[in-house]
Amino acid sequence: MLLNRMSLRSTAAIGAATLVAGATFAVSAFADEGVDPEMAANAALPGEEAPAEEATEDEFFSASEQQTEEEAQAALDAARAERDAAVGARTQTGTSEAQDIEEEPEEPVFTGDAQGLALDMVVAEGWPESEFTDCLRPLWQKESGWNHLAQNPSSGAYGIPQALPGSKMASHGSDWQTNPATQIAWGIDYIKGRYGTPCGAWAHSQSVGWY
Repeated sequence: MLLNRMSLRSTAAIGAATLVAGATFAVSAFADEGVDPEMAANAALPGEEAPAEEATEDEFFSASEQQTEEEAQAALDAARAERDAAVGARTQTGTSEAQDIEEEPEEPVFTGDAQGLALDMVVAEGWPESEFTDCLRPLWQKESGWNHLAQNPSSGAYGIPQALPGSKMASHGSDWQTNPATQIAWGIDYIKGRYGTPCGAWAHSQSVGWY
C-alpha cells in the first residue's frame, strides 16, 4: 500500500511538471511570433473553465478498498445462494422419493370376538345395529358358522364370508387365511359394493341360496 501511494504521488508530480513545461513552451512560441504573452498564457492555460475536481489520494484508496469489500460480499452472497439452492434441491428430491413410496394399507386387528368386531364395522359404516343382528349374523352363520377356517369342499369358498376364491380377501390383508378381522373387513366391503347393506345380501341369500 505504501509503495502504491508513493507511486501515485510521483506520477502526480511528474504530470504537474509536464503541464507547466508545456505551458512555458507555448508562451515562448507565441512571444516569438509577436503575440501578447498574456494572451498566450491564457491560451496555454485556460482559466475560464474550472479544472475537474480530482479525488485525493486517501479518497482513491478508500474507494478502491470499499469496492473490494463489496465484491467480496457479493461473492459470499452468491455462494450462499448456490448452497441454499443445492440444499433445497436435495430436500425436494428426498421428499419426492418419499412420496413415491406407496404405503401398504393397515391390516385389521382381531381382538378375539369375530361377531363383536363385525358389529363394530357395521356401525362404523353408518348402518344401524339391526343390520348386524337381523341380517349379517344369520347370513354368515349360514355360510360358515363364523369359522374363519371354514372351506367349502366343492366350491373352494373360504373363511367367514365364504369368499370365492378365498384369495380375493388378500386385497384386505396378506393374512386372509388366518385372520378373522381381514375376512370380515373384506366381507363388509363386498356386501356394501354388491348389495348395499347386509340386509340386502341376506334377502338375496334367502331368495336364491347364496349371495
